[in-house]
Amino acid sequence: MSKKQIAISQTIQYKNTTKDTLKTIYLNNWSNSYSTKKTPLAQRLAEEYKNDFHLAKNEDRGFSVITSIKQDHQNLVFTTLPGQPDVVKVYLENPLKPDESYKINLSYIVQIPNDKFTSYGITPSGDINLRYWYITPAVYNGEWQYYSNKDLDDLFIPAANIDIEIICPKNYTITSELNTSEVIKNSNNQIIRLTGKNRINTRLFLSKHSNFNTVEGDNFAIVSDIEDSNLDVIDKVLIDEKVTSFLIENLGSYPHEKLLLSNIDYKKEPIYGLNFLPKFIHPYPESFQYELKLVKIALYNYLENTLLINPRKDQWLLDGLQIYFLMKYVEINYPDMKFLGSLANFWGVKAFHAADLNFNDKYNLAYMAMARTNRDQPLSMAKDSLLKFNKSIANKYKAGVGLKYLDDFINSHIMENSIKSFLTENKLKETSSKDFETYLKQKTNKDIDWFFTDFINTRKKIDFKIKDVIKTEDSVTLTIKNKVDNTMPISLYTLHNDSIVSKTWIENISKSKTITIPRNDADKLVLNYENIIPEINLRDNWKSLKGWFFNNKPLQFRLFKDIEDPNYNQVFFMPIVEFNNIYDGLTLGIKTYNKTLLRKHFNYKLEPKYSFKSNSLTGAANIYMIHDFNNSDLYSLNYGIRSSYDSYAPNLFVRQITPYLSFFFREDSDFRSNKRKAIYLRYLDINRDKGIYNVLNTDEPNYSIFNARFVNSNDNLIHYDSYYLDLQIARKFSKLSFDYEYRRLFENNRQLNLRFFAGAFLENSNNIGSDYFSFALDRPTDYLFDYAYLGRSESSGIFSQQYIDAEGGFKSKLNPPFANQWISTLNVSTTLWKYVLAYSDVGFVKNKFNDPTFVYDSGIRVNLVTDYFEVYFPLYSNLGWEIGQPNYEQKIRFKFTLDPKSLLGLFRRRWY
Repeated sequence: MSKKQIAISQTIQYKNTTKDTLKTIYLNNWSNSYSTKKTPLAQRLAEEYKNDFHLAKNEDRGFSVITSIKQDHQNLVFTTLPGQPDVVKVYLENPLKPDESYKINLSYIVQIPNDKFTSYGITPSGDINLRYWYITPAVYNGEWQYYSNKDLDDLFIPAANIDIEIICPKNYTITSELNTSEVIKNSNNQIIRLTGKNRINTRLFLSKHSNFNTVEGDNFAIVSDIEDSNLDVIDKVLIDEKVTSFLIENLGSYPHEKLLLSNIDYKKEPIYGLNFLPKFIHPYPESFQYELKLVKIALYNYLENTLLINPRKDQWLLDGLQIYFLMKYVEINYPDMKFLGSLANFWGVKAFHAADLNFNDKYNLAYMAMARTNRDQPLSMAKDSLLKFNKSIANKYKAGVGLKYLDDFINSHIMENSIKSFLTENKLKETSSKDFETYLKQKTNKDIDWFFTDFINTRKKIDFKIKDVIKTEDSVTLTIKNKVDNTMPISLYTLHNDSIVSKTWIENISKSKTITIPRNDADKLVLNYENIIPEINLRDNWKSLKGWFFNNKPLQFRLFKDIEDPNYNQVFFMPIVEFNNIYDGLTLGIKTYNKTLLRKHFNYKLEPKYSFKSNSLTGAANIYMIHDFNNSDLYSLNYGIRSSYDSYAPNLFVRQITPYLSFFFREDSDFRSNKRKAIYLRYLDINRDKGIYNVLNTDEPNYSIFNARFVNSNDNLIHYDSYYLDLQIARKFSKLSFDYEYRRLFENNRQLNLRFFAGAFLENSNNIGSDYFSFALDRPTDYLFDYAYLGRSESSGIFSQQYIDAEGGFKSKLNPPFANQWISTLNVSTTLWKYVLAYSDVGFVKNKFNDPTFVYDSGIRVNLVTDYFEVYFPLYSNLGWEIGQPNYEQKIRFKFTLDPKSLLGLFRRRWY
């Protein structure tokens, strides 16, 4: 144990159950997925901006070394696959014919990794959590089903009879889902024998102080270390029995004696929402939180251990069944539980539509968060191709909600009964989602092809609309428009005083469909009234039969942003309180907008503000439209117009009007790729108060500029590169600039940052004495008002020391500070120690009637959070040794942002 190694002697006996003759076999050696910083696992962790693995020491990463693979005492030839060191290809001595078996003997050593990478490995306290820790045969079902470990917990192996003998120190307690058949202890070590039949999982926990508890049930025992919030033992036992009964009733009998549920399972796939709450906030009863944790993990482990499908390819079926039954559990046991829990009853919170939502409504909301931003992916897509948010949340929830949708469409309990019988008939047998589709179609006379062709296999959204209503006393004739090219059905409800009168399923709406239904005193028609169908837009699903336009969607005014209520045209208000001691002092205002927590296509925002120090009325307005495109590299198009009136210096104001159009591109086939392209077009009309003593003074306070920019970026942890080409055309000047940035994180954990900037005026007839539109060496004038300056017009003081990574990118303040003809600079930094880097800037500045000036500086960069919080300490430049010069503290520069959108990028790059 001191070497953190496991010496393994293993025998594998495998029967060829296919009709093919096998000359080679493949083995899963996932312990070796930690071996280098270039394995598929390492690449996956880097893609999600988890830098622990890349920064780890060699001894903290694991590996496995195979010393021999023998068959009948003869050494077999074996090799790892190119780019996949955790998959082993073995050449058999003799071809393996159908119904024959091979028996091979392996000897190898496993170096246990640190648990901080995937939660499995050795912990800081010396406990050992193991999963995929020994070599297993890959599945062959006509073709080999092997792939690399990517921290997705989705190894696909055949069910096997397992016999393990473990020798370990005496002070460890072993917990496993296998059965303990023998324990022998001596003075220092213990020998433990574990056995199991038809097993998939062999997780092993070696603990010095085990937190696992066992609750014996009539059918099987639950072994768990899931945190229980200090519940009484009797309460835990009752909850465990309740969960066990639910599993047996809905999924059938469990074929093993123990169901192992670990806290690692929950931390990897928590109840999202609960996991974000501080411990001192308790919106849900303690027993409910524990119960939901337990049932979620129990459902998944139960299904994973009995439903033998390829989880890399067919993960949606496991996820869908888990969420489907999790929703059912809450419906049965907690039908009145709200999305916000007890917070829904608080004064103030009750006014929000979020307080009206039930707990199970969160599943549709989470899926919509991706669908509304055009980031959703097909449920049938391979698990390792999904964005992290889709893999962990959105696709799981869409699959569960989809099965609920299908259940509601089929009706008569066919769905639940079919699921249970399918699980029973295929228990511990290799199967697939295609088998599930075939089985389900045999159980109903309804056409459910749409579910598998459109809902599962595509990104097609669901969006219907009621139009052209003609009513009589006895009947209503209406047209339902399908705004998306799909074959999915929609439910039509008639209401009387908000009570359901009738419900009808309308099928086969290719573009539109006109139907006539009995009126039955109905006063309202609604599509998808109970919101069972995950429809992307519910705002046009209502039609009033009372004859007044505003009965369809009355106005509703709300304080603060809320979850969308499709029954109303919502207008939100939010107070604005700002303080800027330099220009405005205390500023109060109100923001009026229509944006909800889920993105809309049409948005507006009005922000009138009053500043008490300047005694002025300022503010901004923005109105814009978003168009999303599926199955295209052009995935989004935005256009709109914004205007503002703000202070930009003491007692000086600027008015801006900017129409804009933006195109966004990505590789549509690979959402995980961070390669992005964008084209930004805008026209800025700016009017500024002219101040004689203002540092940003110019002879042209009012100006208009057409700006076009092309951006190409690839934002990754290991390799980052980005460039843009920018064109600006104004009445008195035109200019072109190019910016390229490259970052590389090497295997020795050193970081290299390069940035090259070049800009030139194509024409410049501005007054020579004004540098307002000139290229800046160290601090741009920001005449386009793009940068988040804390103090825009300061030439001294702490705000003047803010560093903006733009144009020349210099940290020292040198002469000449501007270029009215052309500029070319190179910014370089590299790691000295951890987050401390050395930087150096060099370049040429060319002004009219002057020779090019060579400029340089160097210093220390403390990189606390890249791009968000950095500090620069100048050392040597054209000015000499700056560190020894007077007022050195005024030379220190900092990069800092409080912009919520920028800070949200820290979250987005890990999840999206």
